Amino acid sequence: MSSEPEPRSLLDRLSDLLSPTPATPSERRTELLETLREAQREGLIDADALAMIEGVFQVNELTARDILVPRSQIDWIDINASLTETIAEVIHAAHSRFPVYEENRDNVIGILLAKDLLRHSQEENFQIRDWLRPAVFIPESKRLSVLLKDFREHRNHLAMVVDEYGGVAGLLTIEDVLEQIVGDIEDEHDTDDVEDNIIESEAGKYRIRGITELEQVNQVLGTSFADEDNDTIAGFILKNFGRVPHKGESLDIENIHFEIQRADASQIHILLASTIRID
Repeated sequence: MSSEPEPRSLLDRLSDLLSPTPATPSERRTELLETLREAQREGLIDADALAMIEGVFQVNELTARDILVPRSQIDWIDINASLTETIAEVIHAAHSRFPVYEENRDNVIGILLAKDLLRHSQEENFQIRDWLRPAVFIPESKRLSVLLKDFREHRNHLAMVVDEYGGVAGLLTIEDVLEQIVGDIEDEHDTDDVEDNIIESEAGKYRIRGITELEQVNQVLGTSFADEDNDTIAGFILKNFGRVPHKGESLDIENIHFEIQRADASQIHILLASTIRID
């Protein structure tokens, strides 16, 4: 008389996933994440650990284009501005690094560190040009996993992102990449302005922070979303999903397609929204 096989433990299944199998990398990754999510539900790992593991996989899939600080949101320094104007801009923006351009913003000639300016600006014959650090340029298609490795190896913290025509599309900092793994970090590019909650990444496509109020989303997207229980787009999307969605999952509401760009085990951080075309 045959007996049913004993259920396999989570440890056994994880061991199988980490060993060579005929499955494709994508299939193995999906199965591994599902196993880890089950482990979290059973209390074997906590929600923060799961969120970071999911973030590591996400960094391997995203490119610079997905998370860059857009050109329009950059605080620039004009090399031809007066020293007084430059110091005022640095103090007002309160960043640690600034891209410096000459003549036009596609001609970035270097990166100015605020500490260099504030420490040495009183020296005789001080010239900002003498204190510029080399600017690093990367394509929009560069994967975040490769960029993070470059940041670490070259001890760099900022890269200018260029489009296919060589123009500056935006910038990325090492903090922007790390946030995809550990969640939001209060850094030099974070602001309290509601205008920064929704950024048009390209025509008809918007990157929306989960904390954005529905009223602001409606104003920008021309929608009429309403929810008595939730004030933010993250809460509204969670309610429509009926659970916390994972990165890459999508949902259509009215004529808007929402895709989850970043989420952890408890909340949605970033959404991508685009209008559904009806032919």
